[in-house]
Amino acid sequence: MHSKLTLAFACACAFVAALACAATLQAEPTPEPPPAETTQTETAQPQIDQWQLQRQIDRYRHETWHWQRTMGSKLTLSLKDPPADLQAKVAVWQRVAVDTRWRAQNPPHKRQWLCIHHFEGAWNDSNPPYYGGLQMDLGFQRTYGGGLLAQKGTANHWTPLEQMWAAERAHRSGRGFYPWPNTARYCGLI
Repeated sequence: MHSKLTLAFACACAFVAALACAATLQAEPTPEPPPAETTQTETAQPQIDQWQLQRQIDRYRHETWHWQRTMGSKLTLSLKDPPADLQAKVAVWQRVAVDTRWRAQNPPHKRQWLCIHHFEGAWNDSNPPYYGGLQMDLGFQRTYGGGLLAQKGTANHWTPLEQMWAAERAHRSGRGFYPWPNTARYCGLI
């Protein structure tokens, strides 16, 4: 018991001595930050701006890719002659995204596909063996919209644009409007 009291007394003395020593120390005033730190703060803002600009570029690239996938065309992974300035890159990617969206929303034979659709079925028609607004069978969907078939299911689950682009791929392959013999005749296409 005597040793516990001695240990406690020694700890208390050490604590009091540390407090006395700390009271005698004079605190130095906080030095002014050197001008170099101000420069770092100023450069931190452009880094954030660069990050935001890169996010805008990424957003426009992903929009471009979305529409290129819809059309079934090759993805634009990078610009041919990218400008050095990041803001100029944002403007170029924005223009690419707007142009790609316009092309995707206006397939070359859009008026003809809408006419065929008028005589076929609803865009979400799910009655086998033909699906969607252009009444595509499973073989047609596999051949001209295989990725969509695997990802979304039958054509009745595709958007009207996706259905038109699958039909456009068939048209480009040389089939023309012949997969829709009756309705293409009604529309004056064959």
